[in-house]
Amino acid sequence: MRAFLILAPAALLAACNGGGSADDGTEISIKGGTGSEFSAGMGKDGRVSIDAPGFKAAINLPKVKLDAGDFDINGVGLPAGSTIESMNIDGNEKGNGAAGESVNVRFTSPTGTAGVREWFQGKLAAEGFKLTAEGDNLSGTTDEGKPFRLTTRSVGNGRSESTLAIGG
Repeated sequence: MRAFLILAPAALLAACNGGGSADDGTEISIKGGTGSEFSAGMGKDGRVSIDAPGFKAAINLPKVKLDAGDFDINGVGLPAGSTIESMNIDGNEKGNGAAGESVNVRFTSPTGTAGVREWFQGKLAAEGFKLTAEGDNLSGTTDEGKPFRLTTRSVGNGRSESTLAIGG
């Protein structure tokens, strides 16, 4: 957990090399510790907030827009042309000491819902994920036995918005 607390701000700040664009940036939030010991976040406008024991800060940075090339899970990235709208990483331990780590990524894709599902189904099954298709959505477990869920919805013009949730 200590490594998580040290690496989380570095991950947030490392994202800053993506630069800004005329579009909204990607919203990123990171939490860690037991309960709410640590939190950091970057808004779509580039404003970063850090709240840790003994340290609080608000920093203005250029907004960041993450895309398909900035994310992968077990070597599997997002469909080409996808952009990440938000990423939430939670490393909090549950009250009973059990780990409650989770990652949620919301992204838009120039691919329709069926195309997104097929992309992940093929790639993740090859990585050892156990998956079940439910319409254009997927659920199952990772190669480490953590819960996995992909939900998709059409946003028109052959595009889709999806949420990838791992752990919990």
